[in-house]
Amino acid sequence: MAVDEARKRAGIAKRVSPHTLRHSFATHMLEAGADLRTIQVLLGHADIADTTVYLHLSRRHLQAVASPIEGIAVSSPDTVKRSRKKVKR
Repeated sequence: MAVDEARKRAGIAKRVSPHTLRHSFATHMLEAGADLRTIQVLLGHADIADTTVYLHLSRRHLQAVASPIEGIAVSSPDTVKRSRKKVKR
């Protein structure tokens, strides 16, 4: 098998299959910023679920995602404008 021969020449001790190369390709594409739809098309998956099942996200990729909470502007009590009207209690 060509993949096994390439593995030996590269000095890789782990088992490698064509699926390993395909998985690595998809993972590197994801880490480089490609969206799942693009990867789905490149891999020839009919269903996006097939793409998401075996693609894992690296810690670096997960850390690069901004939290929506970080985008919320919060005013400090000193900068909030208050009404001068008295509120009946």
